[in-house]
Amino acid sequence: MLTQLRLRPFCFMLIGMLLCFGITSSVVMSKAYSFQYFNQYHNDWLNRFFIGYTFMGDGLISILAVIALLLFKKYKEALLLLVAFLSSGLLSCLLKNLFSLPRPKLYFEQTHLLYGQFIEGVTLSNNSSFPSGHTTSAFAMATVVVLLSNNKLFSFMSITAALLVAYSRMYLGQHFLQDVTAGAVLGIVCAMGSYYCIYQKQVTIKWWKKNKYSMNQEISPQWN
Repeated sequence: MLTQLRLRPFCFMLIGMLLCFGITSSVVMSKAYSFQYFNQYHNDWLNRFFIGYTFMGDGLISILAVIALLLFKKYKEALLLLVAFLSSGLLSCLLKNLFSLPRPKLYFEQTHLLYGQFIEGVTLSNNSSFPSGHTTSAFAMATVVVLLSNNKLFSFMSITAALLVAYSRMYLGQHFLQDVTAGAVLGIVCAMGSYYCIYQKQVTIKWWKKNKYSMNQEISPQWN
């Protein structure tokens, strides 16, 4: 794991800066203030863009990516992404049910605060706000890409894509800053934990090839 961090200092530094910003802002700002502050600017073009783009954080995208990796015979990479997706998704669901916090629309109604930029036509949920499942899934996948790819531009684009998913959840009125920050942390931690278990612990998967294939040697994954 330390080797991967040393090989990709810029990407992990960027991830660290984003997390520090999100966590600090979440602590310093209240839910209502941070939500309104980061949602000051709306227009029709952005509305249409984020309504469509937010589905990039849907679990189906991760499943399709796993299938694509399997088709290209990237079995170990597919396993990593699948484990990262399932573990982060499971923890996200558990936390949602454990906390069962109100989403922005219900929160503003309960606190009698004014917010008039909810987007017409977007179905808004009431509960299970914390953490953001879409953000969790997006950052789990982005972290897997960063861990496996030697292409700096591809890694940077993956982080940016995950960040846009996180922002889309706030922009569309589905989550607070605290929700997406927690989702990002959860996705990153689960992806890194999955990488450690599968690559560092050298898991043996018998069905990868006709003959038993044991990963008892040092493997350095590369996506070019």
